[in-house]
Order: sequence, then C-alpha cells, then structure tokens
Amino acid sequence: MASRDTSFYYSFLVLPSRKRQAIVAVWDFCRVVDDAVDEIPEHDWKSGLTSEARARAVESLALWRDELERIYGGIPLTPQGKSLQPWVSEFNLPKREFKTLLDGVEMDLSYAKYPDFEALSTYCHKVASSVGLICLEIFGYRDAGARDYAVNLGIALQLTNIIRDVASDLKRGRIYLPMDDLAWFHVTEHDLHAGVVTPNVRSLMRYQCRRARYYYRLASERLPRVDRRSLVAAEIMGEIYFAILRKIERARYDVFSTRHRVARPRRALIALDIWSRALLEPRPRRRR
Repeated sequence: MASRDTSFYYSFLVLPSRKRQAIVAVWDFCRVVDDAVDEIPEHDWKSGLTSEARARAVESLALWRDELERIYGGIPLTPQGKSLQPWVSEFNLPKREFKTLLDGVEMDLSYAKYPDFEALSTYCHKVASSVGLICLEIFGYRDAGARDYAVNLGIALQLTNIIRDVASDLKRGRIYLPMDDLAWFHVTEHDLHAGVVTPNVRSLMRYQCRRARYYYRLASERLPRVDRRSLVAAEIMGEIYFAILRKIERARYDVFSTRHRVARPRRALIALDIWSRALLEPRPRRRR
C-alpha cells in the first residue's frame, strides 16, 4: 500500500478493493519510473547533470521501456511489472499513456529550464496528465468529458508540485518556472537561489499560483456530473493538493524556508468530506 505520507494515500482508501489494488500497482510503477531520474544523487546535478549520471538514467529508462513491453506482451521481470500486468487487461489500461509518461520523465535529462509555459505544459501533460488518464480507466467513467477533467487536473497537480518544490529543484539544477515569466517579473536565477521572497519573487509566485488555480477550476468545470461519484478518489487527490496551494498562498509565497505539506489529520478530513458529499450525489441511472 502507498505510504501514509503520500498525498494519494487517503484518496486510495475510498476505492473498492480491486480498484485500489490496481491504482496502487499503477502508482508503484509510475513512481519507480520517475525515480529513475529523480533519485540521481544531488552532487551529480551540482553544475549540470554529469555524463555518467545521464548515462545511468538513460539506461534505467530503457530498461523500464523494455519492461513495459513485457507487461503488455510477455513476462515482466520486476515486482512493479508483475503487480501491474494483471490489471492491464481487466481495466484496459492504455499503453500509450505509460509511454507518454516515460517520454516525460526522460525530458528531465534534456531540459533543466523551460522557456515558456507552452513548453512546460507539454511536460506537465506527459508526466501528470498521462497518469490521470491511466487512472481514469480504473476509476471508471461514462462521459468522455472526464478525459478533459483528468488532463486538466493532472496539469494542476503538477503545477502545484512545481511551485512547492522550487527550492529542492534548484538544488538539482532545475528551474521549472517558465523563463519568460521570470523575465516578465524581473526575477533572475540568482534571486531564486538567494531564497528570499522579494516583492518581485512574490509577484512571480503569485502568478504561478493563479495559473495553477485556473487549471483546478478548469478541471472542476470539466468534471461530468454523471461521473462525480466514480471519480471521488481523483477529487480527494485534487482537494489535498489544492490545500497545499492555499498553504503556499497563506505563507505569502515563501517556498524557500519550508516544504509545504498538509498534515495527515487534515488529509483525512478532506477525504471524509469529499467522500461524504459524493455519497449524497444521486446515482446515475443505468441505460436500458
């Protein structure tokens, strides 16, 4: 089961047993793929990714691409692949979205900075919306509009991660905030490394939070009423991440002195509130 320290733990709990097992298997596979790059030691990023570290990460991602092929048409070799394979056919999990995730993770080996939001949104779609579209098949949905919901929620979650993790990403030589936004608000890379929330830095971060809010709102608008109950786990996930965003805003956009989190009791209350409201939603009528 996912760690209780993850923001996803409480959203998993509301799922029926088989769906919960499937989601955990997907989550574990996606997490280990992401770790192929994210677990590169910090010293290997100090002045740009070293060639040795890059080669190890490329090799690791190639192995996971091979494992994905085995999951869909052979015998998996890894614990993550073996756990995931049974659910592929049961829930018709889209192979193309796993490939998209791998492509997105690989972008971290080529891009330490993003010139504009158009480039960053492509990254967000690959590493986050792809996972949302996979999970959507497990949650179940009746209205095709749920796919737009998953895409926009994925971008919102990833933008929240980016805003929260500015300081830790800087230590790895990465700046996910669009460079043209930095220029617009007269913020330099040196300003970010200084870790001081100057008026310009605060304006920059306020703008990033408003953009994330826009995607949360867009996701909410795209959530089909007929699918509200089946997508309650995703709604819990979104509300917990939105709470992280609000904490950053209340801290006046200081993302340098602490890594903002939502305490476990608060996460549990959010999950209970969303789940309770979902139970009050009328069940959609079955088509005859």
